[in-house]
Amino acid sequence: MKWVNTHSRIPIKSWCDEVDAASMIQAVNLAEHSETFHHVALMPDCHVGYGMPIGGVIACPDAVIPNAVGVDIGCGVLALETDCPAVRAEEGRLREWIRLVRGRIPVGFERHRTPREWEGWERAPLQSEPIRRELESARRQLGTLGGGNHFIEIQRSDSGMIWLMIHSGSRNFGLQIAEHYHKRAQAWCLDHKVDLPSRDLAFLPADSEEAAEYLAAMNFALAFAARNRECMMDAAAEIAAGLMRGTEIRRINVHHNYCAREKHFGREVMVHRKGATSAAVGQPGIIPGSMGTASYVVAGCGSQESFHSCSHGAGRRMGRNEANRNLSVEECNAAMQGVVFESWQRDRRGRRDLSEAPPAYKDIDEVMAAQADLARIVERLRPLAVVKG
Repeated sequence: MKWVNTHSRIPIKSWCDEVDAASMIQAVNLAEHSETFHHVALMPDCHVGYGMPIGGVIACPDAVIPNAVGVDIGCGVLALETDCPAVRAEEGRLREWIRLVRGRIPVGFERHRTPREWEGWERAPLQSEPIRRELESARRQLGTLGGGNHFIEIQRSDSGMIWLMIHSGSRNFGLQIAEHYHKRAQAWCLDHKVDLPSRDLAFLPADSEEAAEYLAAMNFALAFAARNRECMMDAAAEIAAGLMRGTEIRRINVHHNYCAREKHFGREVMVHRKGATSAAVGQPGIIPGSMGTASYVVAGCGSQESFHSCSHGAGRRMGRNEANRNLSVEECNAAMQGVVFESWQRDRRGRRDLSEAPPAYKDIDEVMAAQADLARIVERLRPLAVVKG
């Protein structure tokens, strides 16, 4: 831990050297919130979010705060270890892998032409209005990457073997669920004249029907997101095996935007992790870097001070617009040296989009060093080829 702020209703404990001003305002709002418990934890990848910083963890004994989970419910990472030596990943094969992955896995706003099969559809909580509304669309989104910071990568471990990694979430489900129940939470707080430090942190009582409905929808989105990553990995791994003749050893699938009932400091609480990964003692985790830097497979240390959590990635150093204003194509290309990737995307005005380039992110090795008491490094993985949404 780097520092503790004890000037609020409850302390703020941070693993960051510094916290930007906007994120600090949000952290203080959380610490002053009537429903938060014991302390607010900021992971070393912390940066400003909507209502609550990304890389933040809170616990609430009696409330659920939709914006403390966020809009990409179930966003997470799936890593697959193979027995294939990385020497087989020649540049020609990597470029062919990218081409074939692009042909099988829709990215960005694309989706499958036909509905996808999944036994989980039968468990959809149809009492939730956004689930009912989005269910048919989601049947064609299953097994699709999305955009933004989502990716599919081939990586090389320090032991010289090939891994594959996917970062993606619940697609439009998460957004629709988050917005719907945030509005319900705002209405409840307004009706009950609740004094909030920020309207973006409206909550639902944990024992209410509204909270139960939100949690059912959220848990379905978690299941959908986990299966979404599995479907994409099946395709990406099959393509890699055909090109490089490797077989699968194991998979690790974790999410980092959710809340769950856990016991901390002697109380049953709803732990909200927004851009944070569960890191109980020995628990496998994945902390990806940027598209040009290392990612890490870790084992949790079970720190009570972080509510058994660690970072979910490197964390942004620049906002998207700031990155596009300040970064050059030349420095971004230099940061991708040795990594096979497609050219930088263009926005609707035809300008290069550099918002996902490595210089827009914090130094992943500094982030890992800052949380040595939260997660133990098991394997370092360096990118060889990357597909972005």
